[in-house]
Order: sequence, then C-alpha cells, then structure tokens
Amino acid sequence: MRFTDGYWQLRPGVEMLRPRDIDSVEAGDNTLTVYAPTAPITKRGDTLNRPVVTVTFDAPADDIIGVRIEHHQGRRDPGPHFAVNREPGAVKVVVPESGPAELTSGGLTARVGTDGPWHVDFVADGEVLTSSADRSVGIASTPEGDFVHEQLALGVGEHVYGLGERFGAFVKNGQSVDVWNEDGGTASEQAYKNVPFYLTDRGYGVFVAHPERVSFEVGSEVVSRTQFSVPGQSLQYYVIHGPTPAEILRRYTALTGRPAIVPAWSYGLWLSTSFTTNYDEETVNSFIDGMAERDIPLSVFHFDCFWMRQFHWCDFVWDPATFPDPEGMLARLHERDLKVCVWINPYIAQRSHLFSEGREKGYLVTTAEGDVWQWDKWQAGMALVDFTNPEATAWYQDKLRVLLRQGVDSFKTDFGERIPTDVVWHDGSDPQRMHNYYASLYNKVVFELLEEERGRGEAVVFARSATAGTQAYPVHWGGDCESTFVSMAESLRGGLSLSLSGFGYWSHDIGGFEGTPDPAVFKRWAAFGLLSSHSRLHGSSSYRVPWAFDDEAVDVTRKFTKLKLRLMPYLGGLGVTAAGEGLPVMRPMVLQFPEDRTAASVDTQYMLGPSLLVAPVFHESAVEYYVPEGEWTRLPDVTAPGLAPTVTGPRWTAEEHGYDSLPVLVRPGTVLPVGARDDRPDYAWAEGVTLRCTRLPEGFDEEVLVPGGTGAPATFRVRYASGVVQVTSDDAPGEWGVEYEGRTVRATGPGEVAL
Repeated sequence: MRFTDGYWQLRPGVEMLRPRDIDSVEAGDNTLTVYAPTAPITKRGDTLNRPVVTVTFDAPADDIIGVRIEHHQGRRDPGPHFAVNREPGAVKVVVPESGPAELTSGGLTARVGTDGPWHVDFVADGEVLTSSADRSVGIASTPEGDFVHEQLALGVGEHVYGLGERFGAFVKNGQSVDVWNEDGGTASEQAYKNVPFYLTDRGYGVFVAHPERVSFEVGSEVVSRTQFSVPGQSLQYYVIHGPTPAEILRRYTALTGRPAIVPAWSYGLWLSTSFTTNYDEETVNSFIDGMAERDIPLSVFHFDCFWMRQFHWCDFVWDPATFPDPEGMLARLHERDLKVCVWINPYIAQRSHLFSEGREKGYLVTTAEGDVWQWDKWQAGMALVDFTNPEATAWYQDKLRVLLRQGVDSFKTDFGERIPTDVVWHDGSDPQRMHNYYASLYNKVVFELLEEERGRGEAVVFARSATAGTQAYPVHWGGDCESTFVSMAESLRGGLSLSLSGFGYWSHDIGGFEGTPDPAVFKRWAAFGLLSSHSRLHGSSSYRVPWAFDDEAVDVTRKFTKLKLRLMPYLGGLGVTAAGEGLPVMRPMVLQFPEDRTAASVDTQYMLGPSLLVAPVFHESAVEYYVPEGEWTRLPDVTAPGLAPTVTGPRWTAEEHGYDSLPVLVRPGTVLPVGARDDRPDYAWAEGVTLRCTRLPEGFDEEVLVPGGTGAPATFRVRYASGVVQVTSDDAPGEWGVEYEGRTVRATGPGEVAL
C-alpha cells in the first residue's frame, strides 16, 4: 500500500505520525525500548498533545532481532498469531549516557541513534546490512483505516527475493506485493501461497509476523527502500542475519518451522484422473495397466474431485454409481503396490449430509448474525469448517479417518484461499488475520491426522494454499497453470520464489492444468517435472497419460521417471537436509552461488540440491543457460549426442536438445550417490549404491551420508589425493561401488576401496 504522492507529499486524506525525537531509551530483560515523540521535545510544554511511538527490540534467537513498533497499545488482540520458536541465546543490551544504544543477538546488532532524527542500523561483521532511517517509520491515518509501516534501506545492486509462491519476476525489486491468499491461477500477481518473508543478497532477511494482509512496496514507493505495512496500531517484524541466503533460511525456518520428512514413496510418479474427465474403476485400471505395459513406474494414483458425488463436496463418500466397492478397489490398488491419494477441501456443500450435521453442532463458520456463512461459488450453498473449534476439527478428522481406514494413503488438500472476512470464528479470531492463516490450520489438521494414523515420516499431503509456517506440512504444488511453455516458466518462477520463502518441497502439474498441451510442451514439462521435488501428471479437462500425446512422450516419461528413481539416494538426502536445516530440494542459483552476481537474477534454471544444475527446455529444441565457475560434467544419463562432456563456466551457453535430454550438469567436487533400482522410489537406498566422484579437488575429504530409504543408512568417507580416490565405510549394508573417470570398483559391506 502506498501512502505518499511522490517523495515529499502524502496522498490526499492521509495523515502520518513519524518518530522525530528520542525521549528515552530503556534496557529491560534482554530488550531495548525506545520512546520516540513525533516532534522534537525542547521544553515541557512540547509533551502536551504529542503522540509517542514506542519501539521495542528483542532477540528470539541468535542472529535474529525482533522489532515491535506501536502507537496505541490498548487495542484488543484476538489473534491468530504465527508461531515463533524462541530460543534466546547470548543477548547484550547497552544504553550509554551518550551515543547510540545497542541490542546484540549473536552476530547481529541493532544500533539505535539517541540524538537527532530517528535512525536504526542493523549491523553484522562491522557492516550495515540495512537501516530504518528518518521517514522510515510511519503511523498512518487513511480513508481506508489506520496502518503502521516500516521502510528498510536497499543498497546499490541489492536484490530482494521470496514473499511466497509468486509467478512474476523472480527478483522482487520494483514490485508492489500484497500478501493475501487468492485462487487466481499462476498467470497474475495473485498467489495461493503468500508468505510475509523476504531475503536479500546483502546478508539478511525480514519476517513480518502478521497473518493479515501485509503490503510490500519493494523499491516501488521509495526506490531505495523496502516498505511493509499492516493495518492497525502495531507492527512486528524480525531481521534475520545470514550472511548467506542459505544461513538466512536456516534461521528463518528454525524460527517458523521446518518441513517434515516425507515418505520415500511420495518421490515417485503420481498419476491423476484429472479434474472434470470421466472415470471409474475401469478407467483407473486402464491407466495403471497402460503405465505398467509401457514400463513406466508408477507410485501413487490420485482420485480428483469427482470420486464424490457432484454437488456433495465434501461429504467424503465415494460416488456409489461410479465406485460401488471403494474398499475392494483400494485393496486392489494396494495389491498393485500403489499408494492412493484423494482430493478434499475444507468446504461443505449444502446438499451434503455433513452440512446439516455441521450446522446443528456449530462446526461451520458463521456470520455476525449467527447464520452459517454460505455462497454458491465452487459448490452450491458451500459452507466452511471452523478449525478454530477443537470439536469441529475432531469431527472433520474423523470423517477423513474413515477414508484412511478404507485404504486411502494421502490427501490432496485443495483450496483454502477463499476464506471470507465477514464472519465470526469460534475462538474469536480476527477474520482478517484468519484469511491467510486458515491455510496453515487446514493443512495442519490433515497432516497431523495422517501422522496419527500412518506414523511420523509416512504423512504427506498435496497442498495448494499456504502462508508462513505451512512449510511444516508438505508437499505443496503450484496450482492452476496453463499448458504452454510460458506457463511452464512462470510455474518455475513460482517454485523458486517459494523455495526462498522457507518451503522445502514443491511440485507442479506436468503438462500444465488448463487446456491440453501439445506433445512438445508435455515432453519438455515431463523432464522438468521428474527433476523436481515431487512429480505429478494432472490436468483439468483432459487426461495426462503420456500415450495420449505420442510414442515419444511415453519414452520421455519412462526415461526421466527411471532417472529420478535412480537418484533417490541423493534426493532422499536432500529431504533429510530440508527437514534438518530448512534448505529446499530445488534451489535458485542465487541460493547456491550467492557470490556470483550473474546468478542473482537467473530464474529459468535451478540447482537440484547442491550438486546438480537443471536447465528445463522451454522450447521445442533450444535452451540457453548459465554455468557458474568451474568445469561441470554432464550427467551422462541425459546427455544429448554431440555435446562436449564438460562445460566450463562462468558463462552462458546455448544448446539444442532432443526431447529425451536437457542440460543436467554435475558440479565439480561432487560425490553423487546413485541407486541400484529404477522401478520404485522406496527401496534400500544404500544397498547397491554407486558413488559417482566428479572432478574432486586435491585434498578432498568428506563424509557422504546415504539415507536408508526402506533399509539401513550408510556413511562413506571419500578422500582424494594424487589421482587416487579412497572410500571407506564402517556401516555399508551390502554391495556398493565407487565410480571415477569411467572406472568402477565394487565392494561388499564395511571396508575400503581405492581407484
């Protein structure tokens, strides 16, 4: 939201209070509180009729400083609030007789000027990361209501990233962004997953801890500052020191939550019925048979909306005309070694028997007059489950529990964005704050039920809506995209943006959702989708089985599915990192190469973990991509004929690729664990693993952990000196191998090999 008309004037109808003087600075219990009048105080009479802005600094954890800006403190605060994990470390507060006051948390210091205009520097390693300067803080009265804003300085060449899954330009400088969940597809400024957190390549991130609408002006109202504003009389934000983007994400996710470990089977290929297509058990079996006949490994089958009766969504009852024997069908699918996912949402249609039940028990969101809130969008007479009511939550979970005990393994938690603000919540929550926050409640309710019924590590959802903290309940997919190369690229931008917002896993509809892709788009999207965190074939009005396009689409789908399954020892390790450190599986180039200025704005490629560069092809044949410094080796599994086996950077390179290949480069100094199986994702990853050693530097000495999958994990110590690779393991569970410069040596069990 913008408050000014140019730099000097306010918009018509806007009045602004700003801190202009420092009356006093007080040290508390690991806090620093500043009382700042809105005009200079030169005599006692100046204190009359004079507002004061109160700014409090604290330290919830090392290298994080919280800032709370307040005008009137007597306003009721009904919540909800984002959960913040507070683990205070060493905090130092200094209030000298003269000169700036300081609060230091770890390596980050807030330095508050006590003389002259308002000024706060956030300092680390002797460098100012960002500042709140004169005219940065504002308490605004507008025709739309009261607001509080802060503006933090942007340096020359500084880039801003994050703010959720945004499909526009990856670098957010120059953009106006409202953090407000909408069901708007992937082709506009709206987003399903809005997160009031950004980071920059200057060594810090900022989390605005407000679930309601947060408006960001990123170098757009004042070109040298990032402004964020919220309605009301107070603003809470946290400055998070890095210095690298990876360290910022580690600290941000420690503060707001890290993704859970997802089951190994979820990394495999998911196939859907699609949305409005016709299907029954015979159709489903024809798809599954078709995949098996074409040797395309399938891990999950997903039933979209019409597994239930039309106009009944959601009553969680299988349509008896289409699926007369759901328990038997689910058992038959399990006999084929498949997991099953079904579509749900948090709405109850009026025709559903659950509507009257929920209305009578008070489990549905109501208006101020006490009526059940309803509208006819999506489903006729649709109401909304009130997850702030513990009894309603248990009621909803019990309905899902029936499905789990029938044999369902996972839920696609669709929707959660169309949350009304003219309603009353059971626990008295502010409806403006609940609009975004509902996404976290909804996915938490479903994810925790799955953990309860299936066990920790076996829970996974396929979610669309999210906000800060929802990353704890994976997986999330990119929403309703069109079936074009342009939409494929905008989907990638959304995923990269989400990954810099604390989310460890991300997926998208292979081939696009709306419309039917031509064969070229489908084949290129299949390669991209199967080199993503999670992979799903799904469409709106047409099926996404690969033989619906052409024979080559079948070959491409098979090839990249099997490649992904062989990469499971590596991908499983990335999942462990996501859960333990908050780093995403798919990583923007800037996250892995923050010192590379070219990488700062690259948004048409990504790193799959720290070691694999993936450049999707958004064209029938041509691709241009950026290679950072070093001599990179092509992954031989997907190398186009005629291309040199290595690419040396830093440089841009242009290439031609057939549909069965794309640029996938292995970073120099990599030990890439490759699995022994290509028929399923859930196998014993360490048994039969091959450690592919690529251009190891002299003196290389690292431990490589291969997670267990369905077996035991193993740790390998890899050393390189004088042209010899030496690998030892004390816990290798079976046969394993080492590959270097085209040679392979294999061993069995604990021991040592050299080549």
